[in-house]
Amino acid sequence: MLRYPCLVLDHDDTVVRSEATVNYPAFLQALRELRPGQTVSLREFSLWTFQEGFFEMCANHFGFREPEFQRQFAIWLDYVMTHVPPCFPGIRPILQRQREEGGLICVVSHSAKENISRDYQTHFGLQPDRIYGWELGPEKRKPAPYPLDDIMAGFGLEPGDLLVVDDLNTGYAMAKARGVDFVWAGWSRDNMPEIAAAMAPIADYAFASPDELAKFLFAPVSAGLTGVV
Repeated sequence: MLRYPCLVLDHDDTVVRSEATVNYPAFLQALRELRPGQTVSLREFSLWTFQEGFFEMCANHFGFREPEFQRQFAIWLDYVMTHVPPCFPGIRPILQRQREEGGLICVVSHSAKENISRDYQTHFGLQPDRIYGWELGPEKRKPAPYPLDDIMAGFGLEPGDLLVVDDLNTGYAMAKARGVDFVWAGWSRDNMPEIAAAMAPIADYAFASPDELAKFLFAPVSAGLTGVV
């Protein structure tokens, strides 16, 4: 019996390491066009987007306005369509076992649905049961709880049947809005103590590696395992 019949997974920096390999390089490319001579370190990019939000970071630190946001998005979309981020070691066995034991795999992300589908096919040879991506728009994309409501209604599930796994607070806010358990994906933030200090204490569970998550998911329910980074 699965501990959670439905895994609700973030994509970027939970399943694939995309910030360092796709999103950050794409933003540097946008800066070269829109703000020649300005730059940002990967650490600053990670911290500012966590603390402020991506759009706020662009406006607060680089003075982006609406036409520039549109151009930045076009640059990012072109980059992400031609660069496949690597998956984290240990994710594949989790997905395979969840699917083999009859469980559901749903993805709730700020990435585009097309890219998520491509990454799953490339790395895992399977497709999620549902994908809720950027295309939903601001009223339905996380942290809004719409994806969880739609999953529960569509599959006849209760909050206790779902587990949200995410590296950022948008996933946490979505989970808590519906009383769903939340795992902080600490493996993607091992070099960001500020993010760990903010996320680990509020998560129901926090794990330093996908292997730790796997042990939690597939151990006997009676084992009562807990996890902390």
